[in-house]
Amino acid sequence: MRRLAILGAGGHGKVVADTAQCCGWDQVDFYDDAWPGVERNGCWSVVGDLATIYARLQDYQGVTVAIGNNTIRHFKLTALIGAGAPVVSLIHPAAVISQYSSVGLGSVVFAGAVVNVDTKIGIGAILNTGCSVDHDCILGDAVHVSPGARLAGAVSVGDRSWIGIGACVRQLIKIGADAIVGGGASVVNDVSDGMLVVGVPARASPTA
Repeated sequence: MRRLAILGAGGHGKVVADTAQCCGWDQVDFYDDAWPGVERNGCWSVVGDLATIYARLQDYQGVTVAIGNNTIRHFKLTALIGAGAPVVSLIHPAAVISQYSSVGLGSVVFAGAVVNVDTKIGIGAILNTGCSVDHDCILGDAVHVSPGARLAGAVSVGDRSWIGIGACVRQLIKIGADAIVGGGASVVNDVSDGMLVVGVPARASPTA
């Protein structure tokens, strides 16, 4: 029996668990610091907290982190990798990944996502439902590309940056680390580290 442990029992975790079962994992257990107050996440059991998952690593063939916050996910995943956890990536069978692209440890690729040739995805990335990442893109660690977002060719995205739902990014654009692209934005200029951009065309938010 192939058993998977997931750290983070929220809504995002449910999609990760469902993807895992579509990938052939026989049993999925959740771990969350809300345990024991929270014992279920949808149809899956929450069986322990962060300390417990470290104590039980030998019980699992795979471990991943399902926390939506990019910074927290990056930190927790890096710690698990450092502890020798059997961290795995999950790619939904309805996603399309070029054989010439790479997906880092602990990343999840959901149904309908498309990753084209010569793209490199870092560790702990989320490629959400129906997004597309075109040829020669480079995505850093713990990047989140939201549902329906579109990255054209040769876009680079720095660590922990978030591309909002339905956003579009023009080819050759460089987005820095810890940046946020708002939902529905159209990015036609480079985005600096830590910048929040919104609108069509996307501009720095006055509240950033």
